[in-house]
Amino acid sequence: MTTDQQPADSQPADDLRPSGPFRLGDRVQLTGPKGRMHTVTLRENGELHTHHGVLKHENIVGQPDGSVVTNSGGHEYLALRPLLRDFVMSMPRGAAIVYPKDAAQILAQADIFPGATVVEAGVGSGALSLWLLRAIGPAGRLVSFERREEFAQVAEANVETFFGEYPTTWSVVVGDLVAELPTALAPASVDRVVLDMLAPWECLDVVADALTPGGVVICYVATATQLSRVAEYLRGTGLYTEPEASETMVRGWHVEGLAVRPDHRMVAHTGFLITARRLAPGAVPPDVRKRALKKPSYADDDVEAWTPGAVGDRQITDKNLRKRVREAQRAVDGARIASRAATDDADDAAGAQAGSGGVVD
Repeated sequence: MTTDQQPADSQPADDLRPSGPFRLGDRVQLTGPKGRMHTVTLRENGELHTHHGVLKHENIVGQPDGSVVTNSGGHEYLALRPLLRDFVMSMPRGAAIVYPKDAAQILAQADIFPGATVVEAGVGSGALSLWLLRAIGPAGRLVSFERREEFAQVAEANVETFFGEYPTTWSVVVGDLVAELPTALAPASVDRVVLDMLAPWECLDVVADALTPGGVVICYVATATQLSRVAEYLRGTGLYTEPEASETMVRGWHVEGLAVRPDHRMVAHTGFLITARRLAPGAVPPDVRKRALKKPSYADDDVEAWTPGAVGDRQITDKNLRKRVREAQRAVDGARIASRAATDDADDAAGAQAGSGGVVD
């Protein structure tokens, strides 16, 4: 089943620049006293209530990006449109997200390029989809697979909220990747595959059929047991190059005058990345011939530790998931209001210029 929510009158995502004065429906990141952040969607008669006072949304509408506004208690807030990294950290979540540090590595290690055909499995809340859509550009194509329709709804709402429209380069297929991929895309037609799921090794055979020779598959897994299983399965197929595994840790620094030191906190382990490339049919790399002479580094009993049940899976409750769907839908409603306002402003400006004969004072 493929969801289709693309407005007929939508314009290409690249034509929508997140700039200009704030409008109703815009998402705004407010940084208040002591650096505390609040992300709000501007609404008519809307208000932000904190223990410092009340900030009316109407005081923000019409202000340029990067303005400072004051609430009823005299406290100042810096108002900025969220960057993509800010947006994914504050958007409604149906499932855990891929953090910006890992998304950046996925784009680099998988070599996501403009015009690429990319398959993503495990769309979650749409965080990685946003990064991939930006990277492939208007000439690319992203096909995302998700087993749970509720997750797909949250992801689609988040993506439309950020871009202000439903991207024409994106389609979401609700179903199992193994069953749906062969019918969704032709064999050897996919440039890159990104797997963010509990048991990616179950999909590697069908992924091999879809990938073009030299194409890249990259898997995002949370635990060392998953990482080991994926690596051994990739080797066992004989269809991929030797897998490469890594994790990314980001440590911020405090820089103030001569006080230059690492932050006390850091974004450490969130997941592992493991990549491999599709071999040409019948190709056998030299290192594989050497490794075939060695004994395997694991026994059959060890495979029991790699089952999905043993790895573990955190489940979101149905009640909590329904709440996330409602939050995402409210956000996308605001984005549609802002998009219509931007279109009306552009039409008014064009009409005024036409009325003056194209002469601008």
